[in-house]
Amino acid sequence: MAGTAGSARKPTVGGLLRRPEAGALLGMIGMLVFFTVFGGVSFLTLGSIASWMNVAAGLGIIAIPIGLLMIAGELDISVGSMVPAGSMTVAIISGHFGQSIWLGISAALLLGVVVGLVNGILVVRTAVPSFIVTLGTLFAVAGLVLGFSVLITGTTSVALTAPDAAKTVFGQFYIQGQFQVIIAWWLAATCAYIFFVHYSKYGNWIFAMGGDKVSARNAGIPTERMTIILFVLSATSAAFVGMCQAILFNSAQVSGGQSFIFNSIISVVVGGVLLTGGFGSVVGIFFGTITFAVVNQGIYYTSFDRNWSSLIIGILLLGAVLMNNTFRKMALSYTPKKAGK
Repeated sequence: MAGTAGSARKPTVGGLLRRPEAGALLGMIGMLVFFTVFGGVSFLTLGSIASWMNVAAGLGIIAIPIGLLMIAGELDISVGSMVPAGSMTVAIISGHFGQSIWLGISAALLLGVVVGLVNGILVVRTAVPSFIVTLGTLFAVAGLVLGFSVLITGTTSVALTAPDAAKTVFGQFYIQGQFQVIIAWWLAATCAYIFFVHYSKYGNWIFAMGGDKVSARNAGIPTERMTIILFVLSATSAAFVGMCQAILFNSAQVSGGQSFIFNSIISVVVGGVLLTGGFGSVVGIFFGTITFAVVNQGIYYTSFDRNWSSLIIGILLLGAVLMNNTFRKMALSYTPKKAGK
């Protein structure tokens, strides 16, 4: 269920734990405590907090629409190519050709819309699994970006100098020069998605699609239109993150972005979204993204041998997922006492 409106009934322990974000919140708290203990005071400094918040912001903007697709029973892995595609588009137009930065930004976002439309239309018209469709666009977009970059610029890396206005909005550091402005975009997007998913009829539609798409269609839900919209949100969000990275770092490269595929899926799963669809929440994905970022960055504040970092990260993330599933199963078996007894 989408969890659209608050109930008048008194909340119970089982009811709170049954919520998709409950396990994600507990997992996030567990990871914060773990690295506070093993990372010491350095993990609690402003710079440390900024390190994982910056990672979480870019990843979180992509993870939420990916999570909504998974709730609806679909998947988009083409985001791995859309991040460098958005980055290179704004860099080529505004850096190489010297056009307005706003034209470059518009082109990058428009590319995201086009790729999202292609993904969505192919999925609903061909009935080919979304994993296969987006796997194809993943390689197709990567090839196009590489080919056009070399053809137009003769290189795979393009410099970009954005004006102050664009820097201020999309690619600047704040609060002692450590927190990226994309964090504000992430928080704003999260709030918008929370309203969209949990306080509007569209959220109920997404959950219904993940439960049984045929029944949802028979109930009058525009499943095809909603599927296309979700793919457009996913691809455009990835292009937006790539565009912000280009403006922030004053350059763009055709490589990179592939890590967003699995990192976003991991964040979504840690956030309590079921791979089978029909269950999850935006808040849970938000907590799951922070959990992944904390684990990913926190390992460098400990005394653990860096050669074992990948193993430790994998074990901690698996532990967070298992904790999430354990609390969800406990909640589902919880029976509250009746009032008046």
